[in-house]
Amino acid sequence: MTRRVGILGGTGPEGSGLAYRWARAGEEIIIGSRDAQRATATAAKLRARIGGAPKIEGADNAATVLQCDVVVMTVPFSGCAALLKQLKSVWKPGTVVIDTTVPLAATVGGAATRTLGVWQGSAAEQTKELLPQGVSVAAAFQNLGAELLSRDEDVDCDILVCSDDEGAKRIASELAENIPGARALNGGKLENARIVESLTALLIGINMRYKSHSAGIRFTGLPIKK
Repeated sequence: MTRRVGILGGTGPEGSGLAYRWARAGEEIIIGSRDAQRATATAAKLRARIGGAPKIEGADNAATVLQCDVVVMTVPFSGCAALLKQLKSVWKPGTVVIDTTVPLAATVGGAATRTLGVWQGSAAEQTKELLPQGVSVAAAFQNLGAELLSRDEDVDCDILVCSDDEGAKRIASELAENIPGARALNGGKLENARIVESLTALLIGINMRYKSHSAGIRFTGLPIKK
């Protein structure tokens, strides 16, 4: 299924990596940014890298939200609340928001191997609280690093998808499995994003200790294929 997917923070490493993978899979992508020109330039670079005629455009954040059925949050946690408040009047009912955010202490000058305490419980739950009624939220992709996304080879990672809305969970899972090598797993309710987000800090520490950039997570013994 093809849909128009907007990526807020799409000029950054995580956002542009997801855009690259999904555009290669045939999704229609809009790169969102505070700076529309920067978003357009990033889209042009990705089109040139992929070749052919991939559907990737750039726009400012508000225009991205207005044009898309699915919007992916890839901005740093420290900027999420301000951005969501800025866009509060722009969201369309029925939009699905996929939050990839992790409240790492590094976003406020602390250690990358620690997470911040979030009043709502998790970054994804904060996002849900700040969105208007009629917009669904799923949490996913927190444990899939930007460096892995930027490469051409398959990833080796399970993607935990958490949501209180089954439709949002299905869409996030479909997008996850559009990334070669990734496997979407039902992570349960949105509140479980608290656990998934904390795994990112653990993976960063493992990567540091083993001098790697590709540590991911795999769950074994499940009766489903990769």
